[in-house]
Amino acid sequence: MRKLERYPVEEQNALWHIYRTVSPFKGVRNFVWVQLARYCPILPLKNWIYKSRLRMEVGDHTAFALMVMVDVFFPERIHVGTNSVIGYNTTILAHEYLIHEYRLGDVWIGDNVLIGANTTILPGVTIGDGAVVAAGSVVHKNVAAGAFVGGNPLRELGSQRESGSSTLH
Repeated sequence: MRKLERYPVEEQNALWHIYRTVSPFKGVRNFVWVQLARYCPILPLKNWIYKSRLRMEVGDHTAFALMVMVDVFFPERIHVGTNSVIGYNTTILAHEYLIHEYRLGDVWIGDNVLIGANTTILPGVTIGDGAVVAAGSVVHKNVAAGAFVGGNPLRELGSQRESGSSTLH
């Protein structure tokens, strides 16, 4: 189950309340840094942007592939452990704006996690140490340590050891 903070709104849809939750200046500043990081091929520089400019927690030797899109408005709510790989064009969200409410939630990605390309990670989820998320998945619930999951809706495909991915380098 995702761990979310829920904020109901009245009148117009919740997205119209965005600048009550985050300043427009922060949104524009973060957008520029996120776009620079998305296209940056130099992993240490990319991690420096995430850590120092976007205030994300990023462990040593974690690699974000090209085109990874982190939450523009709340990147400080994204925490990634050491030695993890975030695949090409993955989206990591820490917010969702709906019609009658908006939700915020920290995203926790453990150590030695592999996230396949084109995955979407929704707010409030935890992905345990050593987990593998197949490409193209939508992570809408927590993933246990060592699990091998994939799809939309997300389902367990086996353990990391069963999938053979523990031997990949």
